[in-house]
Amino acid sequence: MEEKLYHYKALVVGVYDGDTITAQVDLGFHVQFTEKFRLSGIDTPEVRGGEREQGIISRDALRSKILNQEVFIETEKDKKGKYGRYLATVHLEEDGEWINVNEWLVTEGLGVFHEY
Repeated sequence: MEEKLYHYKALVVGVYDGDTITAQVDLGFHVQFTEKFRLSGIDTPEVRGGEREQGIISRDALRSKILNQEVFIETEKDKKGKYGRYLATVHLEEDGEWINVNEWLVTEGLGVFHEY
């Protein structure tokens, strides 16, 4: 994955639900910070309420895919979702190929594309 502006190496340290993660972001020069991100362009079932069962399935699938994995996070410049989380696309290297995790969730039937 080519490093570009608003692309960051990160270690995923938490997965709250199918579209919200916490990552330790490497800013370079030995500077790191931990931030919560909302996966951009998708929506997954909630882990509470009537969607709970499907929400847990989506969350657990995402956890097994990226938790404790190094990823590239591509943020939308200065754009945050309604809960104050930066919107991001997550990229994971698997078998020498880069996959878009946001799109993977949709193709696996764990979420749907969603415009903000």
